[in-house]
Amino acid sequence: MCCSFKSLFFILFLLLMPGSAALWAADLGAPANSGAAPMPVISQSDLQALQQRLDGLKQQISAANNYNQLEGPQDRVQAFILDVDRLSAALLPQQAQLAVQLGVLGTAPDAEVAAEQADIVAQRAALAEQKSKIDGTLKSLAALKQNAADLITQIAGIRRTLLESELTLSTRSVLSPYFWAPLVNPSEDDRQRLRLFVEQVADVWATVWAPGERFYTCVLVLLALLIWTFGRRLAERGLTWFCIHRVAEGRLRRSALAFASAIATFITTAIALRLLFYACTRHDALPPVLETFSEEFEKVVYACVLITGLSRALLSTAHPSWRLPAIADPVALALKPYPRILACSLLVLVTLVQVANATGMSSHIVMAGRGVISMVVLAIIGTMLLRVGKVRKALIAANDASASNSMFAGLIYSVASLSMLVTAIALLAGYVSLARFISYELVWGYVVLSGFYLLIQLVKDACEHLFSPKHASGQALKQLLGVSDRRLEQTSILLSGVSRAGLMLMALISLFVGGIGTTLGQLVTNIMSILGGAGLRKLNIVPAHLLNALLALLIGIWLIRALSRWLDNEFLPKTDMDPGMCASLSTLFSNIGYAFVILLTLSSLGVQWTNLAWIVSALSVGIGFGLQEIVKNFVSGLILLTERPVKVGDLISISGVEGDIRRINVRATEIQLSDRSIVIVPNSQLISQNLRNVTLGGSAQGVASLELMFPLDIDPEQVKQLLLDAYHENETILDKPAPFVRFSKLSPDGITLTVTGYVGSPRIVGLTKSDLLFEVLKRLGAAGIALAKPPAA
Repeated sequence: MCCSFKSLFFILFLLLMPGSAALWAADLGAPANSGAAPMPVISQSDLQALQQRLDGLKQQISAANNYNQLEGPQDRVQAFILDVDRLSAALLPQQAQLAVQLGVLGTAPDAEVAAEQADIVAQRAALAEQKSKIDGTLKSLAALKQNAADLITQIAGIRRTLLESELTLSTRSVLSPYFWAPLVNPSEDDRQRLRLFVEQVADVWATVWAPGERFYTCVLVLLALLIWTFGRRLAERGLTWFCIHRVAEGRLRRSALAFASAIATFITTAIALRLLFYACTRHDALPPVLETFSEEFEKVVYACVLITGLSRALLSTAHPSWRLPAIADPVALALKPYPRILACSLLVLVTLVQVANATGMSSHIVMAGRGVISMVVLAIIGTMLLRVGKVRKALIAANDASASNSMFAGLIYSVASLSMLVTAIALLAGYVSLARFISYELVWGYVVLSGFYLLIQLVKDACEHLFSPKHASGQALKQLLGVSDRRLEQTSILLSGVSRAGLMLMALISLFVGGIGTTLGQLVTNIMSILGGAGLRKLNIVPAHLLNALLALLIGIWLIRALSRWLDNEFLPKTDMDPGMCASLSTLFSNIGYAFVILLTLSSLGVQWTNLAWIVSALSVGIGFGLQEIVKNFVSGLILLTERPVKVGDLISISGVEGDIRRINVRATEIQLSDRSIVIVPNSQLISQNLRNVTLGGSAQGVASLELMFPLDIDPEQVKQLLLDAYHENETILDKPAPFVRFSKLSPDGITLTVTGYVGSPRIVGLTKSDLLFEVLKRLGAAGIALAKPPAA
């Protein structure tokens, strides 16, 4: 498995290397029909059709009179931009090819130069004409895209204005019979719009139920129902079997089971909806009203499916041991029916309101529908909160330990209760749109928090499993990168933390940029528009470069570590350099290598260095205030590693600290004292202060000197010879320079003699002096010579 993992890693690296696409393209060779005619250019009629399509979207937007009616046109404008991008992308290779061909032919020669052949002149003219047409088409497409982008901005402003006006709009209270009058007795215009909607539905049904089409319609509808019911159960069981038998036992299996349950529900529902849509549109496209309604109905279905699917995955009442959140079994059983009731109610009620929006019924009908939705959501969620509170009180009364509640769960319960209270007050006061908005946001908040909670747990458990040395993936990474178990654990924690932080950020953004009826594509687009704002666009960071950057970082770190081990274990030990020089070279190589890897990673991200001026400016301000010491120590560390006034292994003395240099880091140097303790000295002090390097040059000798005071009545020559004999007979005292005795001082208290000898290293001076003192005292005692007594104080 390790070999296959390495091979896959290497292949991915080759495929993602800069220029690899060119290598693959070169290997495929040129097309055989290189002389064929170029691909046709988009005609003027196509551009006119795009312009008409954009004008139609503008008319729909201008005709919208409420917030929800702008959701469909906004999606269609985004689809329009994608279509324009695809057309532009299809023309860019042709433009580049024509430019290359014109460059080969060159410009037309001057009149003085010999005339060209007629076929070359004709070919240049034809190519220039084709390129001119493509350039004009690309400019027209760019203008259309810019107009559509401006329209998206205008839609956002209109939706914001409509939302503010709707939320502050005061109507009659839901207790007033006049509020419900439009539903009981709708106006003739509303009746006519509803009849038109029903007629269009009947026309579509007549088309799909025509003789000869009934069998295919029945098959498609029946297949959709089977997938939605039995298919969901089968997919969920299949994914459950896979998680139980193919995922290692532990937390990852539990989170995978919950995720499998949710994803099976969502995917099977999406397939069923696609089949139903195909059954209705396989011959003719839907009318504009039904098309708008179908788009909004699909969004509502997805939202309701997420409510039920996520609730089933998180509550897991059938298998309590699979439950991810810490919810007591009685509480989970009490919550079980409410998500399905809420989803079914929203599906029916919101669909009816979408009919009113799609057909353009009066605002009174729409407002009454919103009131019904708000009241139903209030009743369902309020009943659920009361039921859960009652169950928890019973558990607390029974002293059940599972009744303990986390702060986050208590916060959710409080926010939901407060939201329902505000919704009730708004309905009674006549602010129906505000009540509907709060209800929708509460449901949307549940969907977002539940979905991202599931993703966060899955990512966390996957990181712990992937980098665990107990599993095959962790063992493969350990062997490939040559890292220890501790490094794997640190990598797991780091990736898990970064992933969870990113998911939490996206969840926070999703709470504010989405809502009931927001599709996954819209949500991703909104998130990327925020995360990939002007700042990231200036840096040229795009999601497609993230994998390249990750591979560059991992492979670069692996190469630096491998080369460092090769230098330390194979190359440097076979050179004539001393160990200190070897350690300095290894450290310098690692620092330069890691800096190069960081630059390579930024380049793989697509960062343009010309756009990093603001980073340099920010760093200069930071250096001026708080980072100057760090930068000074960093530069001093580079000087120490290159100029080498001190090196690893030297015995130095600075500011009263004396010891051996054990390591020179980028910021500070580690000095080991005689008691084996470590003193960390900033590198700048080693450069700027007076420093005593005892072992500079590698041949420094130590001095073992003893100063002894004797009485005045001794024989100085006898004592001198005794001291010299003790020094000469000591094995560590060098013969050259020879030991000597110096008459240091003569006073009424006695005679002071100093004996000096040299040893091979300053590090053995202390031990040598101790041995010499023992030997000198022994010989003095044998000779009957006593040391002078210090004068009385």
